Amino acid sequence: MMDAEKWKDTILAKSREYMEIGVSVASDLTEKGKTQARILSNQAKISRAQRQLGALVYSLAKGNEENQPLVDKYIDMIDSIEQENRQLKAKLTPTEADEVEHVVQTEADLADVMADPAGEEQPADEPADVQDGQEAGPAKKFCPQCGAEVAPDALFCNKCGAQL
Repeated sequence: MMDAEKWKDTILAKSREYMEIGVSVASDLTEKGKTQARILSNQAKISRAQRQLGALVYSLAKGNEENQPLVDKYIDMIDSIEQENRQLKAKLTPTEADEVEHVVQTEADLADVMADPAGEEQPADEPADVQDGQEAGPAKKFCPQCGAEVAPDALFCNKCGAQL
């Protein structure tokens, strides 16, 4: 009987040990997944901000205007998100960071195709969110500071520069 009790205690001890290892591995995988998701989310923010910055610079140049503080806000925001992504990638192994970079590139390629599947330019007089005569997307968005209409995914107001 003594051997059976000792054997039972050994089995229970090993079971607890393996359970703790399993919990630890699951926790590590969860953290890595969250880190990778954050990197992808940040990359989407960077892409959106870069498009908005390009549109802002274009509209300012076309109108022969300047708004360097607003341009600088976009640049600073993009830099801070890129810095956060570098820090997040440093937490991952080189292989995991490469995998995230591959997903980011694949999503960027997919976003380009989805935005312009035929490789054609959107007509200048038709908003990008209107197709086949139907409005697709959220309702109009306005700046809380000055009331100007802004793009639904805008990060800053193009008129007053307020962060949205």
